[in-house]
Amino acid sequence: MRRSVIPVVAHRLAILCYVVFALFPLFWLLKVSITPNDLLYSEGVRMWPSRTTFEHYTHVLRHSDFPTFFKNSVIVSGSTAVVVTVCASLSGYALSRFSFRAKYWIVALMLLTQMFPLVMLVAPIFKMLSPLGLTNSLTGLVIVYSAFNVPFATFLMQSFFDGIPKDLEEAAMIDGATKFTAFRQIILPLTLPGIAATLGFVFTAAWSELLFALMLINGNDAATFPVGLLTFVSKFSVDFGQMMAAGVLALIPAGLFFLLIQRHLVRGLTAGAVKG
Repeated sequence: MRRSVIPVVAHRLAILCYVVFALFPLFWLLKVSITPNDLLYSEGVRMWPSRTTFEHYTHVLRHSDFPTFFKNSVIVSGSTAVVVTVCASLSGYALSRFSFRAKYWIVALMLLTQMFPLVMLVAPIFKMLSPLGLTNSLTGLVIVYSAFNVPFATFLMQSFFDGIPKDLEEAAMIDGATKFTAFRQIILPLTLPGIAATLGFVFTAAWSELLFALMLINGNDAATFPVGLLTFVSKFSVDFGQMMAAGVLALIPAGLFFLLIQRHLVRGLTAGAVKG
């Protein structure tokens, strides 16, 4: 009896340790965000401050440009997620179902785009977007983020399409459906887990991206949340309380987004890796 209980207890303890390890940074983020400035250093390392305050949140929401950063990030991340998912669904379906000339070279080229460090591409992209007036706009960020996320998202969606039998489409086409109708009414509903996984991956990547947002945006009007966090860093000091408060607020849309798609996301994380 004891031998059967020990592995179960050890397994539960291991899960508990992992959960604590994963959530502790978020707890510390919240803790610092409600700690008054005069206690941040005077109390040392404490699990909870002796006095709490919401003045950091008040300052961030009312006396800073964080609402603008927040709105810009939601627009850029949401638009990028939708654009990339639509493009990846169509291209992933084409790679999964059709055989055409140069297919191998197209796939190889898409893989090649993932091998270059992003910092190498900042100057060429800036030079390309500058004449078009897209270097200080949300549209330019959406274009850049979409271009970098479409290849990986395409391979992700292709894996889901590969797991769906072709007989379903053939049966629908025998009944009079066109290729596009079969794709829209039969295949897409079956790939909702894959769509959710792609949306989650792209949204997270765009939400946390800093390099291109920092290099392509000048001024606060079009800055996104990662760039906006740098405004809390001055030449001689860092306002950790306000920065952590902004970080907590920035978790809200990401959390709500994953809450909406979690039902499909859990299946999507594993379904595309298994065929048949």
